[in-house]
Amino acid sequence: MAFSGSNEGKIILFDVDGTLSPSRKTAPPEVLEFLAALRSKVTIGFVGGSDLKKQKEQLGDEVLTMFDYSFSENGLVAYKGEELIGKQSFSSFLGEEKLQELINWILAYLSQITLPVKRGTFIEFRAGMLNVSPIGRNCAQDERDAFEVYDQEHKIRSTMVTEMRERFADLNLTYSIGGQISFDVFPQGWDKTFCLQFLPEFSEIHFVGDKCFEGGNDYEIFMDDRTIGHSTTSPDATMAICKELFDL
Repeated sequence: MAFSGSNEGKIILFDVDGTLSPSRKTAPPEVLEFLAALRSKVTIGFVGGSDLKKQKEQLGDEVLTMFDYSFSENGLVAYKGEELIGKQSFSSFLGEEKLQELINWILAYLSQITLPVKRGTFIEFRAGMLNVSPIGRNCAQDERDAFEVYDQEHKIRSTMVTEMRERFADLNLTYSIGGQISFDVFPQGWDKTFCLQFLPEFSEIHFVGDKCFEGGNDYEIFMDDRTIGHSTTSPDATMAICKELFDL
């Protein structure tokens, strides 16, 4: 989609969790309506750490036609409209021996910590990363909310990340804390800035995210010289940012 006037050559990228939707919840209808209106004025895309299946759960099954660009797993799975334009493999990058060493260490570490509750799916293998959840991704929403509070006090995720950085320093991995219950592990450079390589035609790239602090999974793209970063606190705040930027 081409735009004339002041928005030609511009694109705005959104994080998903906490930016377009409450964390791991469905985006409200008013946000989806707003995105459709915004798209009539400027090119839009999203870049999230989750896989496309989860993003469809949050944004709708037609997500690839709702956005001009869709970047799952930090852009390691990249779509322009409905066309797949890029895909990377964490397992191929790391190799099976190193991958199993990493997974075995994670499982051993998690077996030694006690939390108020533990559920299932502590490691989720994705195309471009591992997602690690100390409580387990199968937890209920109230358990998810409670873990987020517990983690803020006891630093479960940040402590684990610190130990992994030391233990696996030779693998050149990045550890990114995002959402309520997990963190991502991926090769250096495979953060959300990875998606920017697919946008060479844009002279102005805006990014909106809620984890823009150092260690958050929006930090690298928020700080990148190629983007104009905007920090948000909720879907409502995201819409307010866009209204001001694009005179909606």
